[in-house]
Amino acid sequence: MNKRIVDCAPQPEPAAGQGRGTAPPRRRRDRAASREAILKAARAELHEHGYSKMTIRAVAARAGVTHGLVMRHFGSKEGLLRAAIPGPQDLDAVLAGDSAGLPERIARAFVVRMEMAGSLDPMVALIRSAAVSEPTATHLYVSMQEQSARAYRTVLEGPDVDERVDLLGAVLLGVTFSRYVVHAGPLATMSSETVIQHLAGLIRPLVQPQPSSRAVER
Repeated sequence: MNKRIVDCAPQPEPAAGQGRGTAPPRRRRDRAASREAILKAARAELHEHGYSKMTIRAVAARAGVTHGLVMRHFGSKEGLLRAAIPGPQDLDAVLAGDSAGLPERIARAFVVRMEMAGSLDPMVALIRSAAVSEPTATHLYVSMQEQSARAYRTVLEGPDVDERVDLLGAVLLGVTFSRYVVHAGPLATMSSETVIQHLAGLIRPLVQPQPSSRAVER
């Protein structure tokens, strides 16, 4: 009789999001802390596995949250990557201020960001994925570059602004690839300050174009 009572006793149900026989994910009550943990996990997964092999479930497991929570925060894998990779919102402080110092601000912000993260910067991983012809990664990279270009157009002027903005993106991409992806050539061994000085010099005519000699004569 006692055995029967024990066998029929109700067993506790697993917590929401927990399968039987599996450990529950580490819960976070703070929404901001959950979001930051997810973004950090996404950057690590992108660096280690590339865009195509990165999964929402792997990110959730790494962050200690549920798959559903990641989706509620970001909606999709692309949405998650857009949030994880610095974008136009990070340009606001750089673009604000006097126009004379804009080339140096752009160069310094770029180098400081890349030096802090190095090869772990999510944009580096996205460039690697795009370089091996992963269509979705390429689409995401181009889309994010277009967002940044729109931010630059708010402070740059001139009839050829689209061309100059595109060239600016190409300059930053080239430095990223040489210094932080393949680590090749003198650019890879320069000091940060030297890179900033050279980069500012390359950027200046793109953001502060001088009138042509013909225009000056007129």
